[in-house]
This record gives sequence, structure tokens and C-alpha cells, in this order.
Amino acid sequence: MSHLKKLTILALIAFVAFSCNKDDDPKPIDYPETITELAVATPDLSNLVAALQKADLATTLNGAGPFTVFAPTNAAFTTFLADNGFSSVDDVPVDVLTQILLNHVILGEVKSNQIQTGYVKTLADGPVDGSKLSMYLDASSGVKINGISDVTTPDINATNGVIHIVDAVIGLPTVVDFALADSNFSTLTSALTRADLTFDYVSALSTPNGTDPAPFTVFAPTNDAFASLLTELGVTSLDDIDEPTLKAALDLHAVAGANVLAAGLSDDMTVTTLGGDITANVTGGATLTDSNGRVSNITFTDVQAANGVIHVIDKVLLPKLPPNIVGKALDTPSLSILVEALQAADGNLVDVLNGPGPFTVLAPDNDAFTAFLSDNGFASLADVPTDVLSQILLNHVISGKVMSTDLVDAGAGYASTSATGAGGNPMSIYFNTSDGVKFNGISSVTTPDIEVTNGVIHIVNKVIGLPTVVDQAVANPNFSSLVAALGAADGDLVTVLGGEGPFTVLAPDNDAFATYLHGAALGDVPTDALANLLLNHVISGVVTSTDLVSEEAGYTNTLAVGPNDNKLSLYYNTTDGVKFNDVSSVSKADIVTSNGIIHAVDAVIPIPTVVTFATADPNFSTLVSALTTLTPNTDFVATLSGTGPFTVFAPTNAAFDALGTPPAEPVLTQVLLHHVVSGNYQSGDLNQSGDTTVPTLQGDNITITLPGTGGNIADMTDGAGNTDIGIIKVNVQAGNGVIHVINKVLLPSS
Repeated sequence: MSHLKKLTILALIAFVAFSCNKDDDPKPIDYPETITELAVATPDLSNLVAALQKADLATTLNGAGPFTVFAPTNAAFTTFLADNGFSSVDDVPVDVLTQILLNHVILGEVKSNQIQTGYVKTLADGPVDGSKLSMYLDASSGVKINGISDVTTPDINATNGVIHIVDAVIGLPTVVDFALADSNFSTLTSALTRADLTFDYVSALSTPNGTDPAPFTVFAPTNDAFASLLTELGVTSLDDIDEPTLKAALDLHAVAGANVLAAGLSDDMTVTTLGGDITANVTGGATLTDSNGRVSNITFTDVQAANGVIHVIDKVLLPKLPPNIVGKALDTPSLSILVEALQAADGNLVDVLNGPGPFTVLAPDNDAFTAFLSDNGFASLADVPTDVLSQILLNHVISGKVMSTDLVDAGAGYASTSATGAGGNPMSIYFNTSDGVKFNGISSVTTPDIEVTNGVIHIVNKVIGLPTVVDQAVANPNFSSLVAALGAADGDLVTVLGGEGPFTVLAPDNDAFATYLHGAALGDVPTDALANLLLNHVISGVVTSTDLVSEEAGYTNTLAVGPNDNKLSLYYNTTDGVKFNDVSSVSKADIVTSNGIIHAVDAVIPIPTVVTFATADPNFSTLVSALTTLTPNTDFVATLSGTGPFTVFAPTNAAFDALGTPPAEPVLTQVLLHHVVSGNYQSGDLNQSGDTTVPTLQGDNITITLPGTGGNIADMTDGAGNTDIGIIKVNVQAGNGVIHVINKVLLPSS
């Protein structure tokens, strides 16, 4: 029925209806039409109608359908014709026009609220028999088709489907068009268009079908695939990948001269890409395997363009790369036992060393492992506990890429390995390049600087065990005097400090011992005194420099003993570096071992006297002035540095400030003597409840009352009867006595 005739009939029907209901309100009547009829009735679609008539598709879209048609406006057609050099629709070849129009048609009725972002098939023919072109719909903001055409008027209902009017003709898409349209391929697009590439991928992959090298089969990695690649390679962006590597990788994702649909893939199928062969498999899910053995899953198939097909993959394919650490070890016969050890250890160390790194691996050769097993009574690797084996292997791994030249330039020093040392801290390793490159004094580099993709390997001739504090002291020649002292002292301190621990050792270097001995020989020091001196450098537990700095200043105990076998105190202050007893500073902190931590110090720390602590602790600076400059006629320093033992109740600076102007020397001398008791009385020697009265060197008694009040550990009564005195810290133990800190100056009876 012609459009004019149809309009005449409709007008007559409308007139009759109006005449029959002239007394009623007029009501709209919906007269359904087909897609073609609606297009004919829409003036802004006249170019589309002309195109449909020329391509003989008007009848098709008048059929049963249902169809979804994206209908370009007249302006859209005008732009399309101009862009492609046509003066009118009549100039477009019929076969081309037909496929373009069919590329606007989807079989089935899809309303705008049913459109989801993704791919659908149109009625246009693809490059191979039975294939249909894909269409990419982006519903993230309105509806956009293939990245170029927007729906301006949706949901014009027809009897055989629905029309969505669009603002641009949807040309026959290339594989490049889909890469540009789909935001999941934005990183791929960036890679294909990087300015320094020596090949124009966009032009090549836009080649029309039938023109060499089209058609193409493209394996398109998603953005997530590229993100994983950057992590795998240990880089932050595509710009960090050199051009030859990037180009070689991109070549592996395109096959020229073939439009291979998913149905054409099979198991163990060799796929020849622009960059070489990869292998396809389909059993258990379609995959691609590159020459490195890396497997990529094909997650979406058959995105059909006019000049090829796209299959979406979840991992970027890579060309044959230089081996990583594990690969190089596998390729090196002398490291075969190392490979077995990595596979046997806890923690899947193969996967760790397959990671991006970079790592520096000190790789023991087979002879090194054989000696290690024999020396430790193991018949084979299977006899080594897997957790121990894991830590030993990790003790050969340093984070970062450290070349032998880096070590030689440094001369000697410490690095951290991936093994876990005392207190959960990374284990330290000592290197010395004075004679080759040696680690922990036992393992020498035999083959340096084997560079791999994720770091560097140095082959070594000994397995590097998990060092104790003694092992690290022995390894470092700067501690040779300390090692000799440990061997000479009573108590077999080498065995003690090689034990379970953990210990914190303040290790004097050779210069420190030389200064301490003043030209004397180590053998001149009595062995029992030497043992106690050394133990005064050992703290039980793990104390890092961070632990010390966090508290700024304070007291801890060493393993040395004073009067009544009480553990000696050690004062630390971190206001200017880290200093102990105000005589010894840390020169190298946090050397972590398996059973403790070492801090190298620049001076031997003598057995402290009560004067040592008074001088070291700035809270007692006024007391020190009182004992020295304000009482020149009494040598308090000499007295309180004597054998003792003494119990000293030490007023703080604030306590002296509260006293006001210090009394004259005769009175001040008696006041100071009133703070000293003969004997070594720690807090545990005092009654746990009640009063303890003791005489002072001045002659008057003082009384300690437990428990204390008002936050005091204990209360005190001095010779003058004052009861508002508190002990606020106890048991600062020296070699000749003990100090208890008080908050008020004690006064004698007169």
C-alpha cells in the first residue's frame, strides 16, 4: 500500500470515528506501523529510506522481525557521504551500502532500558562465511555505538521491532575501531599508539578486508592484563618498557591474513603471529601459551570486525625473554641442588624468585650444598626441616639489584636479607671485598654479576647459614678484639652468646678495646673481671635502635652482675645519637642475627659506679654539682667510686630546685652524706609492707615506708622528721652500689 493511499484510508477512518463519537471527548488512537513504514513517515529519516530502497532492504524491514534498528538521521547520512567522497546515496556501491545498512540492524527487539554495555551481532556479514559483524554498545552514559554514534531518540515502537534514532552512520568497523570504542582496551590502544614505536599498528590494522595484510586475528589484552604485566616486569608504566620489547610483545597479539574464529582453535594448535609462534589450547577453556610458558586465558571470543576478529585475553603475551632467577638456575647445571632446595622449602620460594623483584641472589653451587649437608649431619635435602631450609635460602636473597661493583665500591658493610632474624627483623649479612667478595666471612663469590630479568645472581662457594651474634662478630674483622675477649673470659661466653638468646649486644670495635686497654694486653685483665665486663655489653631480649629512640632516655639491665648478684643497670640517651652510660656511642646499629641484634659501639662500657650513673643521667646534674664544685673539701667522687657497696638516694634536679639556695659547704656535706647508706639495698631487700630504718653515712637514720602514697613507690622520713619524701624510681644498679631516685632532698636532724 502506498504511503499516500494509506494516509487517505487513515483519514477516512479517523473521520468516521470522530463522527460516531461527536458527543464524546476525542481520544488518541495508536495505529501500529512496521519499521519501514515508520521510517517512511519520519521526514528526518528520508535519506535512510532512500538507502533502504536502493539496497532493496525496505521489504526486509517490513518483515516479521523482530528487529532493532539504529536509524541515522538525514544529517548523519549527509556527513557520512561527504566524509567518504559520495555526492549522494546513489554513488555508494550497492553491496557496500547493503552491508552498512545491515550493520545498523540487530535481530530481536531491544529497548533502550535493556541495552547493556557489551557486544552484540548485527545482520551485516563478516569476512568469513557465516560470520556476522559485531557492534559495541556503551550504556555507561546514554547509548553509544562503536564509539562514534549516539542514540538521540530511543524506543520508537513498531509492529516488528523498535527504532533508535542515532546521530551518525555506523560504518563497517575495523579491529582498531573496536579497540578505540571499548574502554577495556584503553591501555592496549596506548601501547599501539606509543610515539616511539617503529611500526604503525593503527594503519596496518585498519587495512580493509581483501587488502594485504588483512584480515587479522587479534588477541586483545584487557587493561587488567596490562596492569598485571607491569607488576610482573617490576615497572610502573608502559613508558618503562623499551621499544623493542614492547613491539615484540604487540606483534605476538596479531595474526595477519586469517580471520580465525573461536571454533577454528584446537588443542596444541600452533598460531603464527606477526611476532612468532604461540600455542592455542581449548580443552578446559581456551588458552594461549607464549614461548616463556606463560598462559593467557581467552575470556571472550569472536568480536567480529569487517577486517578481522578479536579474542579478548587476560594476560599479555611476551616474546622469549632472558631468563629470570629461577630460569637461569634451571639452565645452570652447577645450581641444580639450589633448584631442588627452592622447590622443597616452605613458602613456595620458586614463585617468590619468579616474581618481579629485583633480587640479588647469592647462589650456592652444588659443592657448597654437598658440604653444607655433610657438615650438618644431613644425608640429603629431604632431611633438612623445610622451615629451616626456607630461612637459610632466604638468607641468600637481598632485595634490590646489587652488582659486585656496588659491593667493591662500598668495601665492607652490612645488607639485609629476606630471612627473618631476631625479633622478626630482616637478617643482616656482612660483606667484605678486601680479598674478593666474601659474605659473613665464610662464603666467597666465584661467579659474579649474572644478570637476569628480575635481578642478579652471584654464585658462591659456601651455603650461608643463619648467623648468631658470635658468627657476625667473627665475620667482621673490626670485632676481632671482641672475639678474642669472648674466648679469653670465664664462663665460655662464646657458647653463651651462640645460644638461643635472644640477646642485644653492644659490640666495641677494635679501636674501642685498644683505647680501653691503654697499651696493656688483653691477658692482663683477670678472666672473671673480663667476663663481667663483656656481659655489661649484653642485654637480654631484642632492643633495636628504634626501641631506644622511641623512649629517648632510660635504664635497662645487662647480664653483668653487681653486689648481691644483682644485674647491672645501663643508662641510654638518644638525644644525640645513641649513647650508653654517657661513654659509648653506637656507630652501627641494628645488625640482626638469628639469636639477637648487635649495635657496634665506639667505646668499651666499664662496670659503672654510682658516680657513673649520676654523671650520665642529666636528671642528676644538680646532684653532681653538689658532690663536686659545691663541696671541694670532700672528694665525694672518689668515695662513691670506691668499692662500697652503697645505697644512694639520689634527688632529682627538681628536688634540689625545691630546696632553694644550697646551704654552705659544711652543711651541704652533711646533707649529701645523709643520702648514702652503707650496703647494697635493692627494693626487694626492703620490707614489702611497713617501715625499714637504716643509718646513713651522716649518722642519722632514714626510714622507708611501704607501700608508698600519692604515686610514690615508697615514702621516706628523713633525719629531720620530714615525711613528704617519695622514692620515684628504684634499683639503678651499679657495680659498687644501687641508686633509688627521690623527689625531695633529705635533711639530717641538725
